[in-house]
Amino acid sequence: MAKIVIIGGGVSGLSAGIYAQLSGHEAVVCERQAMAGGNLTGWQRGEYHIDNCIHWLTGTNPASDEYKTWTELGALGGVAIHQPDSLYTYEENGKRLSLHRNLSVFREEMLKISPADEKEILALCKAIERIQEMWGIGGENHDEKSSRLQDLLKLPFLARYYRWTTGDLAKRFQNPFLQNFITSMLGDKFASLALLIVAATFCGDNGGIPKGSSLAMAKRMSARFLSLGGKLRLKCEAEKIETENGKATAVFFSNGEKETADYVVIACDPAVVFKKMLDIPLPKQLEKQYSNPAMPRFSSYQCAFACDEKKLPFTHDFIFRLPAKYQKKLHSKTLILREFSHEKSFAPKGKSLLQTLTFCTEKESLKFIKLRKDKPAYDEKKKQIADTMVEIITEKFPQLKGKLHPIDVWTPATYKRYTDSETGSYMSFLLPPNIFPKAVDNRVKSLKNVFLATQWQQAPGGLPIAAKVGKRVIERINRKEKVQK
Repeated sequence: MAKIVIIGGGVSGLSAGIYAQLSGHEAVVCERQAMAGGNLTGWQRGEYHIDNCIHWLTGTNPASDEYKTWTELGALGGVAIHQPDSLYTYEENGKRLSLHRNLSVFREEMLKISPADEKEILALCKAIERIQEMWGIGGENHDEKSSRLQDLLKLPFLARYYRWTTGDLAKRFQNPFLQNFITSMLGDKFASLALLIVAATFCGDNGGIPKGSSLAMAKRMSARFLSLGGKLRLKCEAEKIETENGKATAVFFSNGEKETADYVVIACDPAVVFKKMLDIPLPKQLEKQYSNPAMPRFSSYQCAFACDEKKLPFTHDFIFRLPAKYQKKLHSKTLILREFSHEKSFAPKGKSLLQTLTFCTEKESLKFIKLRKDKPAYDEKKKQIADTMVEIITEKFPQLKGKLHPIDVWTPATYKRYTDSETGSYMSFLLPPNIFPKAVDNRVKSLKNVFLATQWQQAPGGLPIAAKVGKRVIERINRKEKVQK
């Protein structure tokens, strides 16, 4: 069997390591931080636990393919799942609409808001049901799968959502509130199919939140890897991949140590590996994604507040339309608020945790990264962000005035520092219309034994993609090594 050195201890790296051990290989996962998990993480601020990652986890329905993968990885299986009634609620001018877990309720609420949009509402819900059937989470109990022939017959109907952006889809509706609801979560440039997939996942009981959320899940995956005999090297930053005669022979680290390797798996942002750790350019398929203006990288800046109220005036994720004076200031039309009442340990008794999230473009992300080099200016910027958020939230909910206390602010510069993602992005690329979301080849063609296992292989990235590419890379190595299933 082979020794496989994996650069990056995020979800894709842990996935590759676990499947390598299950296949009988010797896996070494090298992570630059003090714990594995990458963006699948959380941290303490006093008595409060801040969650960085999971809004929903694709793969919590036992009927789904992803559930099997997460169980093999130790992330699920015997873990309690929180299934909220709604994924998110959008509010504008006092009117609210939730993406309800019960698709029939969601459909009826939309019809009440705009009977004139009945045709488009019914088509949207039909498309969501078709996707559920294709993914094996259809039917009344969300456990039915359509045949391949049935799937093929669905494609012409779903094709229009493949061609449209979320902005295009919104324009199909007559009602302005429904138009804004459609674009409130992903903006107006994502493929509308992405929004339908999110809805199909959540309404198919396949997008819950595992107990403990992000950090607890990362710890379970790390424990699974170690229990299989894997070697986890923490605080171990890769600097160079040594090559000889078209093959990688070792990985050198910033502390002067090295690991010899039969195979090297790149499980981090490829932009920080090629031309740096490896003196070769990005693979052409990846380079096309990085340079495609229709597939920009994105990030967000976020705040966490300790709140002197046990119950907040919203549940789960809450998105609301910002007053015009704040839209220009935040470069956003909406603000996302999060609450964690389902996790009793995230806040002390009688208190609650409130988090905000504001998306930002690649250009804005790079500004944060540059600003961090001037610590006083960066700290002042974070303070301004927190102050603005308090102002916005208390203007929206006056009952919270004087009860919000900032405990943390993190930005794209934080993600750059923590994961070394080039632009501080925690996912990969925006998924535009007319592009089939398929992972690029995991081979590095100029090197016989170097492979990719990273969310950057497929837009828009995220946890299930990271888990999948980790599994796929070991399947390829197994074929080369002629490992019996």
